[in-house]
Amino acid sequence: MAKGSKRISIHDLASELNLSVSTISRALNSASDVSDATKAKVWALAEKLNYQPNSMAASLRSGRSNVLGVIVPHINGAFFPAVVHGIERLASKAGFNVMICQSSEEVVREKKHINDLLKAQVDGVLVSMSSTTREFDHFEQVRRKGIPLVFFDRMPELSNVCGVVADDYQGAYHLTEHLLEQGCRRIAHLAGPQHLNITLNRHQGYHDALLAHGVSYDKQLVVALANSKEPGGAAAMRYLLESNSRPDAVFAAYDFAAAGALQVLEEHGIRVPQDIALAGFSNEPFTTMIKPRLTSVDQGGELIGEAAVQLFLQLQKRPDTFAGQRIVLKTKLMARDSSLYGQVMPSFYNLS
Repeated sequence: MAKGSKRISIHDLASELNLSVSTISRALNSASDVSDATKAKVWALAEKLNYQPNSMAASLRSGRSNVLGVIVPHINGAFFPAVVHGIERLASKAGFNVMICQSSEEVVREKKHINDLLKAQVDGVLVSMSSTTREFDHFEQVRRKGIPLVFFDRMPELSNVCGVVADDYQGAYHLTEHLLEQGCRRIAHLAGPQHLNITLNRHQGYHDALLAHGVSYDKQLVVALANSKEPGGAAAMRYLLESNSRPDAVFAAYDFAAAGALQVLEEHGIRVPQDIALAGFSNEPFTTMIKPRLTSVDQGGELIGEAAVQLFLQLQKRPDTFAGQRIVLKTKLMARDSSLYGQVMPSFYNLS
């Protein structure tokens, strides 16, 4: 049989060797009831004709695809690529391929990706919600089909859902505490969307740290970001400078927003940290490349990805045992030039 442009099927192999399709299939899967001579003939022809097994058909027969679906809000910055790297590394070791989808922060796309992954018969879904997701029936659809569902970083308030998150609350608490220990008292917060668990917890950590150190919480120093990028941070910083609530420190819920704030401070000739200290969250690579180097909080993206896969594997084996499990990973405060005044720092800080 000459090789052509059409895909070689298992039926072609059976016809060429005058064997049944079931014999060919068992030979390709090294079944013990097929002789070594027959296996050798089948494998040799399969290699000669460049036969590629139909993975979709195989998954229909076995009920498993060995594919793990992953949905991320975006691949900007370093955090989500780091999470995906951790997912791929551990999933590959466990024998799974990874199908990555990007919602671009749009719930409509997120829903479409869920449907596409279900049609592809993935063995599990790992997802970080979009910032526009406010209802969750598409996630419940996954669970109703009995497919393991694990959230990472961003997760909804649903009963019995599994997820892996960084301790955003503690990270924000320690960061605010650090600014207070530098002598700052009017600490502004550039806040992310409060319907998302990550930015809600960062705001709460900021709030609680102030009160724990005897500093009143001033709503006028909390500015909602229009977006998480530089323009959002720049607009929020301009608002603070033009208001009657000028701060002596700024804690942005995102590093990119902090970078936008820094640009505005430089435009106004305001020194960082001497006049206004500045800090972000996520420990993006650029934080050590700008001047002054930006204080931030490292979330451990790769560890989050690996923990999400481990939780999926546990769910796959014993779904009832791990229903509702939430894994919270520690963060690291990275104290740098943008908030340090040269004091000797306590030993629990990470200086980078």
